[in-house]
Amino acid sequence: MGTDKSLISLGGSPLVAHALEILRGAGLSASLAGAGAGLEEFAEVVADEEPERGPLGGICAALARMSEQFAVFLPVDMPFAPSSLILYLIDRAVVTGAPVTVSSLNGGVQTFPVVLERGTLPVLKRLLDAGRGGCLTAFEAAAAQGGQRLAVIPAEILAQCGQVVDPGGLPAAFWYLNVNTPEGLGRAGAVYDWLHRVS
Repeated sequence: MGTDKSLISLGGSPLVAHALEILRGAGLSASLAGAGAGLEEFAEVVADEEPERGPLGGICAALARMSEQFAVFLPVDMPFAPSSLILYLIDRAVVTGAPVTVSSLNGGVQTFPVVLERGTLPVLKRLLDAGRGGCLTAFEAAAAQGGQRLAVIPAEILAQCGQVVDPGGLPAAFWYLNVNTPEGLGRAGAVYDWLHRVS
């Protein structure tokens, strides 16, 4: 995008505000992991121990600071993930004790949102330090460390069963829309405008 995505405007609010609204809508006390400068006005910022190491660096910094057993991570560039999806993933993680809980769409595992158990930190940090900072690969390794696989919940089934309900009626495919490019921002803007015309 050529700039910090966190402050890019969507519907008159920065992407970071949309992400925080999703998390707070799930009843969570949200903070910003690995965030850039100037975001302290939105929420507490957990700085990377070693900046410029990508999303996995921010995740490791946040896990190292937390005392809770589980944490959920949502990137700022996913403005349409429903709060009820976050809640479902957290509940599933707590009930099953799975170290890594994610969702899937059309059979494809979605890296985010993700619920991570605090004990995954050593594996994630080891991979980060080894320069293997791909999040999904790291999550798979963290789950395998405990002899498990990723806990993957199909989003379509959650929607069909009414376990996850999008307040705007968006189909599950739109929950994972990323704002990574100007074209992606244009698509997100069109979805946002449609939602607010409908509501």
